[in-house]
Amino acid sequence: MTTKQMTVFIENRKGRLGDILDVLKNGKVNIFSLSLADTAEYGLLRLIVDDPAKGKEKLAEAGFSCMVTDVFVVKVPHTPGSLQNILKTISDEEISIEYMYGLSVGGEDASIVVKTSDFDRACEVFQKKGIETLTADDLKLLA
Repeated sequence: MTTKQMTVFIENRKGRLGDILDVLKNGKVNIFSLSLADTAEYGLLRLIVDDPAKGKEKLAEAGFSCMVTDVFVVKVPHTPGSLQNILKTISDEEISIEYMYGLSVGGEDASIVVKTSDFDRACEVFQKKGIETLTADDLKLLA
């Protein structure tokens, strides 16, 4: 029902993103999705990869700080209003979205990565309302 997301803290310096991507490439860690946000001092690189434990290990060996958290990968049908319906379902249960970003894998539907304010309740809501989520194994099959 959930998948692991890596968050890497990077300096706002030319070439640092490329350095991280090189580490993952050389470690044979496949990236399914990423999101990059920055502040004045540093950037936050969020990644969904095929092997987060290996990715974290390789990045640590290269001197990068990384943490792994649980997130949802939610399937979103390609129909008007489907994303809004999913977000309304979460909102109606008074669960906040902390952040989300798109994910592109095979299949007919789109997917979004979602971090919520209440992980356990969101799990219950997704199951109760029949909102399909993907696991890391599902993503590997679709890649």
